[in-house]
Amino acid sequence: MSDIKKVVLAYSGGLDTSVILKWLQDTYQCEIVTFTADLGQGEELEPARAKALKFGIKPENIFIDDLREEFVRDFVFPMFRANTVYEGEYLLGTSIARPLIAKRQIEIAHQTGADSVSHGATGKGNDQVRFELGYYSLDPSIKVIAPWREWDLLSREKLLAYAETHGIPVEMKHKQGGAPYSMDANLLHISYEGRHLEDPKAEAEEAMWRWTVSPEQAPDAPEYLDIEFERGDAVAINGKRYKSHEMLAELNRIGGRHGIGRLDLVENRYVGMKSRGCYETPGGAILLKAHRGIESITLDREVAHLKDDLMPRYASMIYNGYWWAPERIALQTLIDHTQQSVSGFVRVKLYKGSVTVVARDSVNTLFDQNIATFDDDGGAYNQADAGGFIKLNALRMRIAANARIKRGS
Repeated sequence: MSDIKKVVLAYSGGLDTSVILKWLQDTYQCEIVTFTADLGQGEELEPARAKALKFGIKPENIFIDDLREEFVRDFVFPMFRANTVYEGEYLLGTSIARPLIAKRQIEIAHQTGADSVSHGATGKGNDQVRFELGYYSLDPSIKVIAPWREWDLLSREKLLAYAETHGIPVEMKHKQGGAPYSMDANLLHISYEGRHLEDPKAEAEEAMWRWTVSPEQAPDAPEYLDIEFERGDAVAINGKRYKSHEMLAELNRIGGRHGIGRLDLVENRYVGMKSRGCYETPGGAILLKAHRGIESITLDREVAHLKDDLMPRYASMIYNGYWWAPERIALQTLIDHTQQSVSGFVRVKLYKGSVTVVARDSVNTLFDQNIATFDDDGGAYNQADAGGFIKLNALRMRIAANARIKRGS
């Protein structure tokens, strides 16, 4: 007899999680609570409710939550304050969604008296780590069920056979060979993995991309945006203020028509393997470039360099599932402190897949035209001072050079 009494399942209503729902009922004979998160994936979520009801889930045990604003405001924007990029390119669209899903699952578990949570991540992927580190950080006593690490349904064919045996509805695309890619979408990005992309020599098909036109097909005229920042967060486009999730959605729409934000990446997964994925992150690509633009005139040089030094470490924390870890929280405190002066506007030019900062201004600017000018600065900067600065910085190298000369080497 299982000691699992009630489990909160992260449930999309797709093939995998529908099989998991039935498998949990059969294997653990426990009460199921389904949780479906709206992170702006652009799909109709109510069918998940109907599917859950079909399999006997009580109406009060079905949660479909709109988390779009919380997602962007409390997860995406804090990450972008650090200019976060993983392995030089990836904007972490999947990684940053997992801690919020884990947080809400634990909240629902406490609300409904559940003793367990479950997810549909495979034993090969990063998401199992991200979900479960989140669960244990927020509730160390929670029990976790990871079906892909327990069952023997380790192929698409076995999943389909199980679904047919148990009367689980299967979409026609699965019956006819399955979707061409494994996709994950939210307001920050859409990702594509599997099938055709598993061969790193094969170029991604143009028909795959959903959010962006190809740069070659983008408009022939550039588009300019004035993006306003307050304390490191984008708040307005061309004078119009937006909520956080509306801001990102609008930048996705604009950037997509200019072919911005496509990425084809072979990344190093947490579990040790290399994996290829393709990503569309149009709004994120614009925000990242614009944020660095406003920081360029509002941050002290050494503070900016310190942030750049710490960013890869911060990116790895998010990629590897350590959002709720004390080191990430401590680092976020430092990052947010640096953003107190990061307010002003940045003008970006969007043109055929590229984002270019062309203007920026702030009441907190550290750019002093009187000092930086190539014209007569009226004595604002004494160029003779540079000689002593150079000699002092060269002193250790001069000493080392003299020592080599004495040794004859």
